[in-house]
Formats: sequence, structure tokens, C-alpha cells
Amino acid sequence: MSRPRKVWTVVVGGGSGQRYGRLKQYEQLDGERVIDRSRRIAETVSDGVVLVVPAADAERESGVAGGDTRSASVRAGLRAVPPDASIICIHDAARPLATEQLYRRVIDAVIGGADAAIPGVPVSDTIKIVDADGHVVDTPERSTLVAVQTPQAFRASVLRAAHAAGGEATDDAALVEAAGGQVVVVVGEETNRKITLPDDLEWARRVVATEADTAAR
Repeated sequence: MSRPRKVWTVVVGGGSGQRYGRLKQYEQLDGERVIDRSRRIAETVSDGVVLVVPAADAERESGVAGGDTRSASVRAGLRAVPPDASIICIHDAARPLATEQLYRRVIDAVIGGADAAIPGVPVSDTIKIVDADGHVVDTPERSTLVAVQTPQAFRASVLRAAHAAGGEATDDAALVEAAGGQVVVVVGEETNRKITLPDDLEWARRVVATEADTAAR
């Protein structure tokens, strides 16, 4: 008999907010902080959630101290995930509008056999690859491109092995790809936008307000 699946999520909010100008994960969104909303949604689909925050805030937030890079912060979170977890999701705290349904899509894809599952949305702009001097060297076919989001779900053993070498990447799926794992893309959500600048937070507030107004009608 196979053991029950245990899903854990690492919510990564250990950034210093250099581009934003302050710690964006603690900004308010519809009566709760950005990081708290991200954690709350993760809790609806997870057996447990590990919160990664700046080292100075770890005790106050009942979280884990992040590292100097995103990958180091993820590894810190992974160390706090119990060894019997079978699926691990990684989610950026700065994407507070990710839905429970999106989590379920990536989790179901891993249950279905993938090593990793990531949400993606079509790219509407033409993308150019440029060299260090700013010269265009290639124009990839737009139909083959997607913009990748979180949450990303992983077979726990595969994710831990991919991080064991201590590599760096802008998303965890890239480490799994580099290790030869099978990564599949599921349909992402247009509203699952990452808060990078203050304008992004204002946009998120408008989205939430519109959704609340629609639900009240």
C-alpha cells in the first residue's frame, strides 16, 4: 500500500525589497499583509507551510531566516520541510493573488507523473535575445514562449536533489531542468502578477476591490 501524499509549501518572502523601496511582502492588501495572504492560500492545499522571511524577522513571523539569494532562501525553507513530504510547492510571497485552483493544477500534474509542474501564461510581446553589447542575436518564436509563475510543484525527492548542489536560478524549475527532470507547464493565471514595484501593488488592490464588488452583487 502506498503511503498518503503529503504536500508542503514553502512561501518565499526573504527579499530585501531593493527594487520596491521597502519590504513589499509586508505591505497591506485588502486588510491583510501580502505575505499573509500568500500563506493563507497555501494553507488551503497544504499539510504544512514554511514561511521564509528576512533573518531579522524570523522569530517575529514564526518563520525561517532567508539567505542572500532566492535559491539560498528556498534551501533554508526546504530544510524545515519534514522528510516525509512527498510533494513540495514553492511560491513567491510577492504573488498574493495566486488561487487555490492554481495550486491544485500544479499539484495534480505532479501526482500525474511529472517531476515538476509550473504555471505559465502566453507571451504577448516579441522577445529578442541580445548580447552584452546590445546587439540582437536571435528572435525566438513567440508561440513557443510562456511567462512562468509560482506556485511551482515538485516531487520532493527531485527538488531536494536539484538543490543539493547549491546552484542558483531565478526559479526552482530551472534547477530541476538542469538535473534532467521532467518539467511540465500548466495554465497560469493572468491575475497572478508578481508585485515588484509600487504600481504592481496598486494594480493588485484594484483587482481585489473589483472581485469583492462583483461578489457582492
